[in-house]
Amino acid sequence: MSTSSRIEWTERTWNPAVGCTKVSAGCKHCYAETLAKRLQAMGLDAYKHGFRLKMLPERLDEPRQRKKPTMYFVNSMSDLFHERITDGFLDSVMGVISDTPQHRYQILTKRHERLGAYFAGRSVPSNVWLGVSVENKRHGVPRIDVLRRIPAKIRFLSCEPLLEDLGSLDLTGIHWVIVGGESGPGARPMQPDWARAIRAQCEAQDATFFFKQWGGWGADGKRRSKKANGRELDGRQWNGMPGPVNL
Repeated sequence: MSTSSRIEWTERTWNPAVGCTKVSAGCKHCYAETLAKRLQAMGLDAYKHGFRLKMLPERLDEPRQRKKPTMYFVNSMSDLFHERITDGFLDSVMGVISDTPQHRYQILTKRHERLGAYFAGRSVPSNVWLGVSVENKRHGVPRIDVLRRIPAKIRFLSCEPLLEDLGSLDLTGIHWVIVGGESGPGARPMQPDWARAIRAQCEAQDATFFFKQWGGWGADGKRRSKKANGRELDGRQWNGMPGPVNL
């Protein structure tokens, strides 16, 4: 269902599919998997089988019912380009997006190969922001090259959870970069210099920088709650959004 979101860079979430499987190091402590188990315990039908992937066609029309222009994060509880989500279902999702130009849709995936293959023969709706997760060099950085070749109006990176120094990044064709540390039990710490290095490269290559959170560890390397850590990097919040966007 469509619900308001606590995610700092969006307004609402829309989940026409739920559930997923792990593909990389960034999936190790998946927040969506943990939440799905809670929702299963609460008896929600969509999570009857926990985090098993499930397409929910009954949810497709939800954005059509909302007239107010809204920023939607699509499939916060799944990965829209999961191999078990059919091309036909993806076509239906894109149809809804095209039919609701008053909204903007943020789509984030770790499955860059499927992303590239799907859009090889299709155009990207003009109100779609396409993004890939970039948690480390091995799994994340190769996704960037695939993303930059897709003619989306906005292309973005989510470096969350940021698990290591990403080194030198080519941000050609990338409009927006989100950085954040990992939250929850077992969270892996993020070093401040990793985030600073990405910020510096954004500034040098004209990409907008957004610092989302420290996660489970503070800038001083001590374990803290997300609330206690805040969202400041070097004494200020970095809430950059690409283009004339007001959230």
